[in-house]
Amino acid sequence: MKAQVYYRAFMGIVSREVLRFFHQRERFFSALVRPLVWLIIFAAGFRAVLGLSMQPPYQTYVEYNVYIVPGLIAMIQLFNGMQSSLSMVYDREMGSMRVLLTTPLPRWFILAAKLFAGALVSVIQSYAFLAVAALFGTKAPMWGYVTVLPVLVLSGLMLGSLGMFLSSTIRQLENFAGVMNFIIFPTFFLSSALYPLWKMRESSFWVWQLCQLNPFTYAVEALRFAFYMKAEPRSLIVVGVTLVLFLALAVWGYNPSRGFTVRKKGGD
Repeated sequence: MKAQVYYRAFMGIVSREVLRFFHQRERFFSALVRPLVWLIIFAAGFRAVLGLSMQPPYQTYVEYNVYIVPGLIAMIQLFNGMQSSLSMVYDREMGSMRVLLTTPLPRWFILAAKLFAGALVSVIQSYAFLAVAALFGTKAPMWGYVTVLPVLVLSGLMLGSLGMFLSSTIRQLENFAGVMNFIIFPTFFLSSALYPLWKMRESSFWVWQLCQLNPFTYAVEALRFAFYMKAEPRSLIVVGVTLVLFLALAVWGYNPSRGFTVRKKGGD
């Protein structure tokens, strides 16, 4: 198959996802309101407790709300990945994805294009949040907004692949909505999004261990270092490996002959 066909298909999937996002204004504003509530309201209380006691590599953060911005951005990407995958549950049964999955294009290519489209939307949401946060005085170094871009893409792909994998295991829209809440909140709170890991270890060793096993933690740390023009190799490697793993499971799950959604004989 010619490269031009792949290019047109890729651009069609991506442009459709981006246009759908801009037409759904409620989705855009809800993506901003949620992290802004944490930034403006919750940070006011936490800042007094943690803002003056940061240890390396966090001593350069003057305010606690600056510290939690990477975690809030990762939360935006997590919610976006889940919402994008929620739409896939519907599209796979009755929408455009049902048609796309029957085309001659490789299944992995269609899913990868859909994943990239969702990650692009999450990047747009993240920069919109950063712009609003800057109005409230929460600013990163100027070049940090540039150096964080590739990490935003990587973390957006990883968190989107998690949602895509989950959507491959569920057939009914109502079930996926329940799974979203079950996944999102433990993933967010059992991470370094709100508290440094060393603080978590002082409080509870077992909770700290769970945070260490949470891939979301490494996405947050990769973003946190990128804002200050630094790379955190361990976090980047974990995020990359997790992305490959979840994407591979999603491709396997969406295979009608051996995936998670194979219909049983005589049943649904």
